[in-house]
Amino acid sequence: MTALLDQFRTAPRSVLRRIPLPGVTGDDDDARRPLPVSGMLAAVWTLGAGLAVLTTLTLIGWIAAPRDALGPGLPGVFRTAAQLWLAAHHAGFAIPGGSVGLIPLGLMVLPAFLLYRAGIWMARDADLRLRLPARLPKNSPKDEANARRRAQLFLIGQAGVSLAAPYALLAGGIALVARNEITQPFIGDVLVSHLALAFVAGALATVRAIGPWRAMLRLLPERVRSVVVGTAAATGIMLAAGAVLVLGALVAGFGQIRELTDVLSPGFVGGLLLLLGQGLYLFNAFIWGMSYIAGPGFAVGTGTLIAPTGVQLGAVPTLPILGALPEAGPTPSWIMAVIAVPFVAGAVGGALLVKVAPSPSYEGAPLWGFVCGAATGCAAGLLAALSGGALGGARLSVMGPAAWEVMLSVTLEVGVAAGISAGLTNWWLIFRGQNTAVTRAAAKVGTATAPVRKAGAKLVRAAGSVAGKAGLAEQDQPRALPGHWLDAAECDTQPIPVIRDDWEDEHAAAPAEGPAKLRRREPPRPPRRDIVDETDDRGGHVIYVDPYAWDRD
Repeated sequence: MTALLDQFRTAPRSVLRRIPLPGVTGDDDDARRPLPVSGMLAAVWTLGAGLAVLTTLTLIGWIAAPRDALGPGLPGVFRTAAQLWLAAHHAGFAIPGGSVGLIPLGLMVLPAFLLYRAGIWMARDADLRLRLPARLPKNSPKDEANARRRAQLFLIGQAGVSLAAPYALLAGGIALVARNEITQPFIGDVLVSHLALAFVAGALATVRAIGPWRAMLRLLPERVRSVVVGTAAATGIMLAAGAVLVLGALVAGFGQIRELTDVLSPGFVGGLLLLLGQGLYLFNAFIWGMSYIAGPGFAVGTGTLIAPTGVQLGAVPTLPILGALPEAGPTPSWIMAVIAVPFVAGAVGGALLVKVAPSPSYEGAPLWGFVCGAATGCAAGLLAALSGGALGGARLSVMGPAAWEVMLSVTLEVGVAAGISAGLTNWWLIFRGQNTAVTRAAAKVGTATAPVRKAGAKLVRAAGSVAGKAGLAEQDQPRALPGHWLDAAECDTQPIPVIRDDWEDEHAAAPAEGPAKLRRREPPRPPRRDIVDETDDRGGHVIYVDPYAWDRD
């Protein structure tokens, strides 16, 4: 479809060039198409492609089935395809004696995909990415960034309305054409469903066309973004758990499903269509499984209830997929363990909420966690309302979960768990942040004082080395006498060198100990008799030299 839409780029734009457009000068060689015009063209091609696909499938069923089942001739085939297209947007129908609101959610995949692709083409055709880029240069002022964000949000909303408004109007015309004596679409449901689906798909497509998902998610304020992330995580966990529960029930009740299929005897083509229809209802079943896990459960007709506390069943429609329902009566006690899933989902959602936007106060985080639980409850209630509905009159007027019960249960379960988890996670982030800040400050101080400590250690070592050398020098050198030597007292005199008998001139002996050692060693000299040995204390007498004896001669 997008290939056909891209052909409009090459279409002549001479008419548009003559129209004065805001922000487009006359020198523009390639005048861009206005956004409402691009949205209208995208809506037309989306409806055309969707109706073509459904008309083909309906024609195959008309050939295989009795021709009177879809009305007389090809007009009946087209009306049936148009009704299927309206039902794909979750639009209800009025039938004799009741209404049909239990629409397979799997049908919404086709129009959602087509609308998304058409929205991307619309954004490119109107040059929205060039008109308002996703990112600003670095170090841009905060006021400029906020203004750019508001302008981008306004542009996204404008693009969604440009696609949704003509799409809903065209769908209203199709609803008038598709009316017959048996099924009559609700015009209000048609307009609202088509408007909502086209707006969401067009807005998301515009977001993707302007910039990457991660960059465009930052268009939301930080607190709103954190609540959205936490709500999406909690809802996704509950839906995944519901899908696992439903698939396990289908495997366990495969024998009963096969018996119901044999009772219907649809044939080959009818069997394929029956399998396709049940596959489209799987999305409804997954939401019913989520409601079962939340506690309220779901109903399959008036007076029935399938919940963890017990199962009450009556006569159910002969649809093979319903053979996976549990038997009536009390459920095993271990089934109650599935109620823990909403609390786990709330804990995960609360932790993600705080990681995206931590709260500066300990009291604020649990409150925002409960807000995340309330948002998850609203999302679960909306999904429950979309998955259920009437399937006729009498007993089949109640099918699926009660939306308000699911919303209340999920809000309380997920909200309490998300509040506790958000409070603990926020406290841990603040505590770890404080410890990290102290550690980093100590590391910075240690890094800053390391050169000083190293320099001080070097100075201490240098001073010790100098002091050691000075001490050795003081020990080796003789102590100087105070004043004149005649004024010295006996205690200040220095000892007279002692010459022993084995004294040897070390300076004379030094050349003899040279490396060559070729010089002949001199014979020892006789001892000198003119020096008195003061250490001689033989006989108990110590001989001292009187330094003042010179004046008594």
